[in-house]
Amino acid sequence: MPRPANPFVRERLLDAGLTLFHARGINAVGIKEVTDTAGVPKGSFYSYHNSKNDFVAAVIDHYWAGVIRDHGVLLTDTSAPPVRRLVAFFESLTQEHAERGFALGCLLGNLALELTDDNGEARQRLADIMDQWSALIGACLAQARSAGDVTATTDTTELASMIIECWEGAVMRGRVDRSRVPFDRFLTVSLPRLLDMARVSV
Repeated sequence: MPRPANPFVRERLLDAGLTLFHARGINAVGIKEVTDTAGVPKGSFYSYHNSKNDFVAAVIDHYWAGVIRDHGVLLTDTSAPPVRRLVAFFESLTQEHAERGFALGCLLGNLALELTDDNGEARQRLADIMDQWSALIGACLAQARSAGDVTATTDTTELASMIIECWEGAVMRGRVDRSRVPFDRFLTVSLPRLLDMARVSV
């Protein structure tokens, strides 16, 4: 595939795909709708992506890059204790969902429920990002355990995966109810219990 001549066109396609997929899912959105929303000719799509599956995988990367840009720094801010960083990260995500009326959910979780066996490339990209997410949170948890702030003996990467899975459940329920109650329950009940935070105030 030739190298795209205009990276701004690629960015417009990714932004359009992200907006449409997040609101309506991947199966309800066609390539023409993406290119119309991006304001580019349909034929130009294939200068950037081999297929819709390839495009979905790229949109997943685009979404994750935005999460890291807007929220990831909170997990690595060494001016704050590790547990506080972890809570701040999920508080920041909660605020973003609140600004959208709790209507869209998490694109990663949404797509996980929608992908089929035909979406192999997108599924693998989603799995890779989930692993990256677990590693980021796991690193923060490892620092918290070294500092004596977390008493849990569970492997930190395993615990991180459990936290993410619990978070995604809260996001799904919040989307159904259009409510922040599941998010607050995650922050005040589920997360502290998962961390076994008997000696930690968040």
